[in-house]
Amino acid sequence: MQPIKYVTYIRVSTKGQGESGLGMDAQKRDIAIYLNDYSSQPFEVIAEYTEVQSGSDSNRPELAQAIATAKKGKAILLVAKLDRLSRKVSFIANLMDDKGLEIKVAQMPHADKFQLHIYAALAEQEREFISKRTKAALQEAKKRGVKLGGLRDKTAARNKAKREQADQFAAKIWRTLEPMKQQGLSFSDMARRLNDIGITTATGKQFHAQTIKNIVERSV
Repeated sequence: MQPIKYVTYIRVSTKGQGESGLGMDAQKRDIAIYLNDYSSQPFEVIAEYTEVQSGSDSNRPELAQAIATAKKGKAILLVAKLDRLSRKVSFIANLMDDKGLEIKVAQMPHADKFQLHIYAALAEQEREFISKRTKAALQEAKKRGVKLGGLRDKTAARNKAKREQADQFAAKIWRTLEPMKQQGLSFSDMARRLNDIGITTATGKQFHAQTIKNIVERSV
């Protein structure tokens, strides 16, 4: 019996989500549940694609590659949630109209293309309504004399404190990194050395190349 082939696609909207694994881990879990509990057996995942980009941006090279791989390999494109493909109904509609592409959504394992299209349209309407409701509530609060900048001020203060802490940590670590940089070590090599000697980030995690890059950019 020939295995059913899948191409998986995972997307997070922010760089922070991509580096921390938050969001990605949940999508991987949902995809695994679908494959193990809902897919016909046996199955084979022939390719996996991950992207850090907003769902409102239709220009996503990893998604384009995932679609091309799925069509070429006669595989099913599998995502955890429908909005991982896009938040635009028009974009999803175009994918649904592609007769050479089959799409499955882990969180809606039994939904066909028609049902997914309807769900996308309803979700878009809901987002538009929530946006209008929020704007209306803010306008009413403003009329009542409620100061709307309070939360923003608190958020700005927290962000400022975080930046100051990050700068202090970068200055501390820079004393260790500077000789490595002078030796011409890559960011990955620097991260590996710090991890090997037991130095952790400000949040107690291991260093990665991007973390080192951020520290160097703060310090030079």
